[in-house]
Amino acid sequence: MDSNSKNIEELAIDTVRILSADAVQKANSGHPGTAMALAPVGHVLWKDFINFNPKNPDWANRDRFILSAGHACILQYSFLHLLGYDLSLDDIKNFRQLHSKTAGHPEYGLAPGVDVTTGPLGQGFANGVGFAIAQKHLAGYYNKPGFDLFNYHIYAICSDGDMMEGVTSEAASLAGHLELGNIIYLYDDNKISIEGSTDIAFNENVDERFKAYGWHVQSVDDANDIHALHQALVNAKAETQKPSLIRVRSLIAYGSPNKSGTAGSHGSPLGADEIKLVKKFFGFDEDKSFYIPAEVEKYYHEIGSRGIAYEQKWNELFDKYKAEFPELAAEYEAAIKDELPAGWLDKIPTFKASDPKMATRQASGKVLNAIADSFPHLIGGAADLAPSTETNLKKYGSFTSEDRNGRNFHFGIREHAMGSALNGMALTKGIKPFGATFLMFSEYMRPPIRLAAIMKVSPIFVYTHDSIGLGEDGTTHQPVEQLISLRSIPNITVIRPADANETAHAWRVAIEKKGGPTVLVFTRQGLPILDQDTLGSASQLEKGAYILSDSKGTPDVILMATGSEVALIMDAKAKLEAEGVNVRVVSFPSWELFEKQDAAYKESVLPKAVKKRLAVEMASPLGWHKYTTDEGDTLCMTTFGESAPADELYKYFGFTVDNVVNKAKALL
Repeated sequence: MDSNSKNIEELAIDTVRILSADAVQKANSGHPGTAMALAPVGHVLWKDFINFNPKNPDWANRDRFILSAGHACILQYSFLHLLGYDLSLDDIKNFRQLHSKTAGHPEYGLAPGVDVTTGPLGQGFANGVGFAIAQKHLAGYYNKPGFDLFNYHIYAICSDGDMMEGVTSEAASLAGHLELGNIIYLYDDNKISIEGSTDIAFNENVDERFKAYGWHVQSVDDANDIHALHQALVNAKAETQKPSLIRVRSLIAYGSPNKSGTAGSHGSPLGADEIKLVKKFFGFDEDKSFYIPAEVEKYYHEIGSRGIAYEQKWNELFDKYKAEFPELAAEYEAAIKDELPAGWLDKIPTFKASDPKMATRQASGKVLNAIADSFPHLIGGAADLAPSTETNLKKYGSFTSEDRNGRNFHFGIREHAMGSALNGMALTKGIKPFGATFLMFSEYMRPPIRLAAIMKVSPIFVYTHDSIGLGEDGTTHQPVEQLISLRSIPNITVIRPADANETAHAWRVAIEKKGGPTVLVFTRQGLPILDQDTLGSASQLEKGAYILSDSKGTPDVILMATGSEVALIMDAKAKLEAEGVNVRVVSFPSWELFEKQDAAYKESVLPKAVKKRLAVEMASPLGWHKYTTDEGDTLCMTTFGESAPADELYKYFGFTVDNVVNKAKALL
């Protein structure tokens, strides 16, 4: 068909197909097939359904769009360029190149209009559940009669691969249970994966599966049928109680004479000769690359420009809201700017050395509940472990399908979906989310932890039962390698406080943190409240490491530890000093915070002249040698734990005063 004989919608859709194929071909890398097949889906979404303003990609009441099938990102980039976002044709031409806005998978913070980083399949699907929860929470808290401030929807395009991932099942189950009717997902049922037909590994009835989850499910038999797509989306918007899934049957690489419907078009460029055949199929000039007809450019820019009016209308509504509800409006404006409320620091409790022993998880619960009133959008919960992790906000109800104002979340035993949902919540301005489980089960949510760090968003991950100190549950529940594994992630801050007062300041740091997630690591077992001397003060936790107790003269040895082991080395210090050894004790709750300090401060805590150093931590020794130097040593875990009462485990693995003393003396 000659491009001149097409109506504007056909021409626009085919322009997107060819623009996507050209970009992948120039990059010599990428996934052209899905983008070519789903151009009609993207067209209908952005033309008729997604409310957005390309001149302000962060407009608060915009609909969120998630490309969970992140490998097809050239589809999203093509639409963002055509709709008038700050994404030029040169950016499209630089697809997958160094420092380009158009990375190989969508990255939050690079390309305007990308609401979340996707690529690892299933993550975008689950992030959307977090976005949907945040919208419902904001609406429940702020919306008033006549002021429907927050009514946006969460749209996503998902793939066969998304449907196979376990996190999708977790998130879909949670979304159905919570009746998140603001979710509208389109599932690209193209029946192709890298290895070939999906039938080799995947033949379940996805429609019936999602109905069982409590979703509203529809099917569109042909992705090219824009009228059927439109009607399905109308129906999905009309369903306000159940989340919606629209299964769309597509032909991968539609328009490619030799590669459509094949696995070869999934993750590789089509090739120069095939690109020419594609252009011929759609009636475009075979020798022109990155060609956008003037009428298509105008057409999509006009669609994009409508968003300016959408936002202006919303701003006018918000101005009226401010006049009628000034306190709520001011609270929201402060929250989205990350302004911390006045007086919140005064609510952080302090603990006395004379107080009974207290597990840091218990101290955490006290701190969390003490500051909760100051932060109405500090919301979160646990993966079925709130009583154990002490993360229940006692004055507040649970977030349910009936109560969107509830602040306690019951994520169920779905750690992976919890982490991904927290990221979606954290990407919603004004929301401060936290989620908790045992440190061992951080393994179930590694992908969202890493993605939070990549996106530099700041959910708070709370992990308790942090060592062999949890005792009888044994090796399966005793974390050994998790601390160093988490510490190895860029942009993350891991804090393992030594007592209740350090715990209080750990929460302070987490609340104030920007630019990445915070991991708070707490004990199951009770710990003494440390008697801080004139040098030590738990407020110094913000520096990552500090002198808790110093020697009377130049230290002969430095003992350093995190968490419960700090009390152990304090006891060892007393015994060593009784034998005439000068000992400095350094509490070392966060490597990342310490590394941010200047050289002078680091030298003041760990002077180069004092080479005899011992690091004590009931976890892997990896990484500690940076701080112990060549003449130091570690007392750490080099094996898995055992099932026994904690006190017996401490003796068996050498976490005793006598063993610390002997190792320190051996250094000397």
